[in-house]
Amino acid sequence: MKILLVGGGGREHAIIKKLKLNKSVEKIYALPGNGGMADDAQCVAIDAKDIDGIVSFAVENKIDYAVVAPDDPLVLGCVDALEAKGIPCFGPRANAAIIEGSKVFSKNLMKKYGIPTAKYETFNDMEKALEYLETAPVPTVIKADGLALGKGVIIAQTRDEAKEAVVSMMKDKKFGKSGENIVIEEFLEGPEVSVLSFTDGKTVVPMISSMDHKRAKDNDQGLNTGGMGTIAPNPYYTEEVAKECMEKIFLPTINAMNSDGRTFKGCLYFGLMITKDGPKVIEYNCRFGDPETQVVLPLLESDLLTVMQAVTNGTLSETEVKFSDKSACCVIMASDGYPVSYKKGYELSIPEEIKDKVYIAGAAIKDGKLVTDGGRVLGATCVAESLKEAINGAYKLVDKISFENAYYRHDIGQAALRAGGKN
Repeated sequence: MKILLVGGGGREHAIIKKLKLNKSVEKIYALPGNGGMADDAQCVAIDAKDIDGIVSFAVENKIDYAVVAPDDPLVLGCVDALEAKGIPCFGPRANAAIIEGSKVFSKNLMKKYGIPTAKYETFNDMEKALEYLETAPVPTVIKADGLALGKGVIIAQTRDEAKEAVVSMMKDKKFGKSGENIVIEEFLEGPEVSVLSFTDGKTVVPMISSMDHKRAKDNDQGLNTGGMGTIAPNPYYTEEVAKECMEKIFLPTINAMNSDGRTFKGCLYFGLMITKDGPKVIEYNCRFGDPETQVVLPLLESDLLTVMQAVTNGTLSETEVKFSDKSACCVIMASDGYPVSYKKGYELSIPEEIKDKVYIAGAAIKDGKLVTDGGRVLGATCVAESLKEAINGAYKLVDKISFENAYYRHDIGQAALRAGGKN
């Protein structure tokens, strides 16, 4: 089988490493991929948003199966375009990917079908949004409607901060067209949980829960990032919580999408907060999370390609999806200065014996050498019997990797240990 994977980050590298384990896979193409994936896939310099280029390549190279991983191409209809040429895909069509592509859509969907989430108002007029903030409770959460690389959410502690966020999105166009419409919602409190799930539009199979660490610096200080590390499983996601989520959130969401004529097939990501009133949805993503994938897929014991094809074919209920009962920790190594400004082009050294545990997000080949080429450079993941061992193991991997201006948090997983993670 020849497989095409759209995307080029650490998440995609984790997916590729898992797909490679299936013996029927002869070749994997990554579009565009990155220099650090070159040992695992053939990287082709076609941008993930170049839908016509992706489709042409897939047809010319007689691709047997495609996996579309990032949000942008999913929202732009990459799956629709590939399927129109007879190429089976893993990932939702554009009319279902809107669940991430528009926060206004997803909030209205939850309101319509009674799915627990934060109270909210939507605005397309800046003056009306500012007027609303005069009396809205604070802290409050301001969200750009469209895709913003995971950075379109601002938690405002004061009214002035909230107004500043609205102006930056709606007037200053900080997130481009994504900020033309905004959501202002109540600030929820409680531990956050990420749950990725396989779904074929009928059956939902949640994967192992995980805990992301969004802030750039230790002790959850600094700016929001795409994620500085993850652990799995999340200690706050108990059996009782899981049962409630399935009954009140997961199945109702799939049924709601079906009722709206937007059947979702692929990986549906539930960003949850466990509040005093029970679990509530903070956000949906229409794809595997990054860096959640880097701890969840290493714990998957079933064959990933088989599961993906079952999702595509609508036979997920007949397919075993089994996860290990071990723990995993991923520590992201970034370029110092991320997420604002940083230098790149530094040589990257990763010992051969640990490469299977390293997922590269931002690297390039220059003069025959692997060099840094992004803010988040790589994730080092360790799987172990206990969470404590997994955390220690991940940091031992980090100690063996070197590049100039490397930066990483030193406390990944500590909050989970304090919460009673499997130590």
